[in-house]
Amino acid sequence: MSHSSEKPESEVVGLEHFSDRFSEKVSFEVNKPDFRELDLGSPVSPLRTRGGPSASSSSGSSGSFSGRNNGLNQVQKRSNSAPGNSNSGELSGSSENSPTAERSTSTGNLKASKPGHLRSDSGSGLTPLIYSGQAVNSPPLNVLPTGNICPSGRISKIGMSANRSSRTDVLGSGTGNYGHGSIMRGGAAVVAAKGEIHSSRCSIGNDLGKRGVDPEELKKAGNEHYKKGHFADALSLYDRAIALSPASASYRSNRAAALTGLGRLGEAVRECEEAVRLDPNYIRAHHRLASLFIRLGQVENARKHLCYPGMQPDPNEMQKLQMVEKHISKCADVRRIGDWKSVLREVDAVVAAGADSSPQLFMCRAEALLKLHQIDDAESVLLHVPKSEPHTNSKSNSSSQARFFGMVSEAYSYFVRAQIEMALGRFENAVTAAEKASQIDSRNLEVVVLLSNVRMVARARVRGNDLFKSERFTEACAAYGEGLRLDPSNSVLYCNRAACWFKLGQWEKSIEDSNQALHIQPNYTKALLRRATSFAKLERWEEAVKDYEVLRKELPNDNEVAEALFHAQVALKKSRGEEVYNLKFGGEVEVVSGLEQFRAAISLPGVSVVHFEVASNSQCKQISPFVDTLCSRYPSINFLKVDIQENPTVGTAENVRIVPTFKIYKNGSRVKEIVCPSRDMLEHSVRHYSF
Repeated sequence: MSHSSEKPESEVVGLEHFSDRFSEKVSFEVNKPDFRELDLGSPVSPLRTRGGPSASSSSGSSGSFSGRNNGLNQVQKRSNSAPGNSNSGELSGSSENSPTAERSTSTGNLKASKPGHLRSDSGSGLTPLIYSGQAVNSPPLNVLPTGNICPSGRISKIGMSANRSSRTDVLGSGTGNYGHGSIMRGGAAVVAAKGEIHSSRCSIGNDLGKRGVDPEELKKAGNEHYKKGHFADALSLYDRAIALSPASASYRSNRAAALTGLGRLGEAVRECEEAVRLDPNYIRAHHRLASLFIRLGQVENARKHLCYPGMQPDPNEMQKLQMVEKHISKCADVRRIGDWKSVLREVDAVVAAGADSSPQLFMCRAEALLKLHQIDDAESVLLHVPKSEPHTNSKSNSSSQARFFGMVSEAYSYFVRAQIEMALGRFENAVTAAEKASQIDSRNLEVVVLLSNVRMVARARVRGNDLFKSERFTEACAAYGEGLRLDPSNSVLYCNRAACWFKLGQWEKSIEDSNQALHIQPNYTKALLRRATSFAKLERWEEAVKDYEVLRKELPNDNEVAEALFHAQVALKKSRGEEVYNLKFGGEVEVVSGLEQFRAAISLPGVSVVHFEVASNSQCKQISPFVDTLCSRYPSINFLKVDIQENPTVGTAENVRIVPTFKIYKNGSRVKEIVCPSRDMLEHSVRHYSF
């Protein structure tokens, strides 16, 4: 989506300018243009009167009053009467940036001035004022109200300041309703509290909130926040504007822009759809909605709004739409024939073309990774899918009716999720997801077949598990096999059947099913453990050691795996004819008393860690208990202790001059030496060489 389509459509006056604007309203100028100078025929300006030419003033007005229609709906109807005209709430190219379009801070929609509501010098000598659709009398000339209302005539700022300092603020003595700083509408008398105009940004915002500022001012302030990237603040101001004028299409469109900036595209779509419902000819909302649909990968919805009748499509957005449509079509073709690597390439191309926030494209990537047996990657994609809007049957919701690969879009998301949950062995979750897909799109054949298969596979797995617990292993094999006929890529069922073959003593078949499970899910530790134990039963020690070493890395705190690896290593050495003696798994740190014992100990299969110490050394005393802890924590490793004062020949042979020193040996060869290590450093090295 182009940047320009995301901006609220105006040059705005932010909160930091409010103080100056209110000061201008207090410091009146006699040359200020009155209602006769407003462009009442402009479809953009919200300042209108019903009276036409007759609504004039006998003298220059010292303040500026908004002669608005009673209710914003009427203004919008005028502004939207001609297709292509800007909406009344939008500021782009409007007269609202002009000094002649100053607005009062009224709490409601001010009524337009009517014929006969004019200033007059006759009668009681008081000057009727035009505001709130009513004619009222001004106070005597020696009493000045403290706000935007002032008797006509030339009044200097200095004179006004003197009057304010010489007497307390009072309300007019006539029947008019004078507010403190803003004009209040209503038939009954309104009492306003005194106060100075706030100059700070925070104070102005609070003050305006209490007074019920004109929604246009809220929108302008929101636009200013939007320009600075403060989308949450902009959204809050647009919300307040909409609360005051819910029928304004422009406010809805601007709210959509703020939501887009916050990444809440689904909500932004709803706001744009509401904007075009309020004003079907609102061009900017159609453009914004088209851009959102392109990002969501909804081609048909995007085209409908980009090529709306009577509207000129944006060339850049049209080109983007065409590229997105092209690659989605190719993606559907290669998916149909099961070319999953090409599916991944086309998904990348669609995202690069502009559909960067489509949940369905993320799910398509996850489906392709699943079919390529990259289940961990598929699950990772699943965790980062953009949040989609909940499905609704409302035909007015375009997103809920969009289709992807022939399915309702949201149904496709659940369709893929069900497959991934099934592959990960979360059968109940898979059934739930498949049922949701069916509820959304019960007519799609892929969805119907998936739901049926998922339910039958889940039942087969439950039946197989029950038979296994009852030690009816042959029948359990048959139950798991029934599930595999329906879902031949289910690694969990293969692993469970391998366990049955192992119990039946058919270790070759156990290895075969374990291989199938690992082919589908390479990091499946249960299947790897099943294969390793089967290798051990067949005395294929080299393969067993390899599997156990991988498991040791995956499960570093599993003592059973560590012990199995230790015994497999010993058995492997024996099978090769190597001399093996004094072997044990776990135990205490062995104290070395001579050079011959030392050399025999470090030549044992596996890893040996030797602590060279001096019993009286303080650092050795501090770290020695931690060596005992490591011995218990890593039972497959031989831990040795050498006091180089008592056994100087060992210290000399190993060239140890500083204590504490640790040396790590693997199958008789030194692989690591650490001098005065910290506990963390020592354990890190021990853990590294224990694998």
